[in-house]
Amino acid sequence: MLAKLGAWSSAVLVAILGFSSVGLTQEPTKVLNATPNTIHWGYYDQSVKPVMTIKSGDTVQIETITHHSGDAPDLMMDDAIKAIYQEVKVRGPGPHILTGPIYIQDAEPGDVLEVHIEKLEVRPDTLYGSSVAEPEYGMLRQQFPKSRATIYQIDEAADVARAAFAEDLPADFNILTHNIVPKGSVPRVPALKGVEVPLRLQIGSVGVAPAQAGKFSSYPPNVFGGNLDDWRLGAGASIYLPVFVKGALFSAGDAHSAQGDGEVDGTGIETSLNGVFTFRVRKDFHVSAPVIETPTQVIVMAFGQMDLNQAMHAANVATLDWLEQRMGLTPDDAYSFMSVAVDFAITQVVDFPRFTVSGIIPKAAFKNSKGP
Repeated sequence: MLAKLGAWSSAVLVAILGFSSVGLTQEPTKVLNATPNTIHWGYYDQSVKPVMTIKSGDTVQIETITHHSGDAPDLMMDDAIKAIYQEVKVRGPGPHILTGPIYIQDAEPGDVLEVHIEKLEVRPDTLYGSSVAEPEYGMLRQQFPKSRATIYQIDEAADVARAAFAEDLPADFNILTHNIVPKGSVPRVPALKGVEVPLRLQIGSVGVAPAQAGKFSSYPPNVFGGNLDDWRLGAGASIYLPVFVKGALFSAGDAHSAQGDGEVDGTGIETSLNGVFTFRVRKDFHVSAPVIETPTQVIVMAFGQMDLNQAMHAANVATLDWLEQRMGLTPDDAYSFMSVAVDFAITQVVDFPRFTVSGIIPKAAFKNSKGP
């Protein structure tokens, strides 16, 4: 439910931000399982045929499968996941297994698709995740030139993950081709003894169909969403995505059970999750790039082409615009507020070729504001 901030009611929040209430718990009306016929592997593409049609306001349970299931197939794969690996031959250019797309009735170009995450839980048959230090993408790739996977067991009851073991992946390992490492094929060694990683269940990749035709890699984030990799996109959060094609065509995948800002070695704890999502078509405001809302924050996302300075500048511009247009501040007031109250976070530096910086706006600051 929407967190109360002092006397700040959800009705006031809606009046200020123009958003629907966050955190209204709803049960799913439809279920979308991940199968060879309901996933696309490694790309967003407006030509992919929808696998489900829903109405604005519908709630759907979506199963997501991690593309790292093959790192420890004895722990992270069952027959349903094996079928995806065996039968889906069209893969790339990105690595992520995406469930969808879902066609949302009445969604038109120029609208906003609001996706609220009601619930996330680890897929019950695969209670493990993998975090791989990737030499191609990690920030310290010159210092760590090998691919090393750490396999974590997920303990939702204790709200932590614990390393089960680590393993060096084969030299010819490739997530799109040689992507299964059978038990016993490489040594499994102890890792992170006594360490417990707090869980941050999140959906790493959510997006709609791009405006342009063709395959867009699932690796870099984009204005249509994609591989956003922000741990704040968990249960209770909403994301607002610009709609570029009729029906929006929403897909989701790349779930994590934990990730830090930066995701510096290349991955979070890549885990198969089941999520419950409520979809609403919004025609009352506009966004040009993804915006995340939690019960306490608004996260305005921006990207830079392999350049954190560029990403930081873009995030400042986008946050300034948000505070002017959505919160009713003057440019001078917005700029001052950004310096004293907005946190600018480097949320990922590994989703090449784009780095992400986000302006994190505290909603409590506007509890006495009348808005625009």
